[in-house]
Amino acid sequence: MKNITKIQLGQNGPFVSRLGLGCMRMSSIWGGSTPNEVESIATIHEALDNGINFLNTGDFYGAGHNEMLISKAIKGRRNDAFISVKFGAIFHNGQPLGMDLRPISIKNFVNYSLTRLGIETIDLYQPSRMDNSVPVEDIIGTVADLVKEGKVRYIGVSEISAGQLRKANSIHPISALEIGYSLADRQVEDELLPTAKQLGIGVVAFANTAEGFLTGQMTAPLPADDYRIHFTRFQEENLSHNLKKVEVLKQLAENKGCTPTQLAIAWVKEQGDHIMPLVSMSRRSRLPENIAAMSIVFTKEEMNVLNTTFAKGAIWGGTYLQR
Repeated sequence: MKNITKIQLGQNGPFVSRLGLGCMRMSSIWGGSTPNEVESIATIHEALDNGINFLNTGDFYGAGHNEMLISKAIKGRRNDAFISVKFGAIFHNGQPLGMDLRPISIKNFVNYSLTRLGIETIDLYQPSRMDNSVPVEDIIGTVADLVKEGKVRYIGVSEISAGQLRKANSIHPISALEIGYSLADRQVEDELLPTAKQLGIGVVAFANTAEGFLTGQMTAPLPADDYRIHFTRFQEENLSHNLKKVEVLKQLAENKGCTPTQLAIAWVKEQGDHIMPLVSMSRRSRLPENIAAMSIVFTKEEMNVLNTTFAKGAIWGGTYLQR
């Protein structure tokens, strides 16, 4: 059963599913427990069965666990999956230590990823962020060499500025930009998204519900042990103010007979034919809802309500997405 339409990543890039599956939540990232592996693999299988072939991972997700999980899931189905891998972030005991984007490290990272994934070529390979510790020319140039060696098919980038994107694309054609984008996080609309569109680069948009903020299920105050309490968006007066905006989303969802989460995903999808919502999940039960979101359409009035309610600056405080 193939329910998902296709999107082209880049002017001369590959055609992949319009909805992407983020596999991060299938592994322990911040030191927490690892989700049920059997269910995670079943989720990937069901996604592939429904035509969702874009699988997004990082070599640092669960210290390599995520890639090994995907390897099990795609065994015998390699041609059904398009695998996107991020590299460069260094973690220890579940805590981030920084970035390592040196060419010698990239050449090391890719070999470990290929081995863990059990494949010969990574479909899309990208630095998870560029922190100016290594020149863009060296980073993209190294990945371009991996393309020539046959270890990588296409090059992507993630969490970068418009200037870095232009420079990267001048060194080697960039197929995809992975970036956080939602109704609540629209700062990328100023420069980054217009630059990607001008250059003909596909956009892989993650965090469509802004850390669960747009699901309609968040209440104030958050529990003291909730990791989101550290972000200013979810603190005291900010959260109370912001949740009033979400009430508008909830009412619109009720009127349309869908969930706030579905509206949040659908809004991202509607921002351009070159934009792919990337939805993270680890349970099959979430797939039908997320797939159905791709069929939602808005009237001009509905879109105006959302864009006005969630205009840039309307949401107080920020998260790690703020740049």
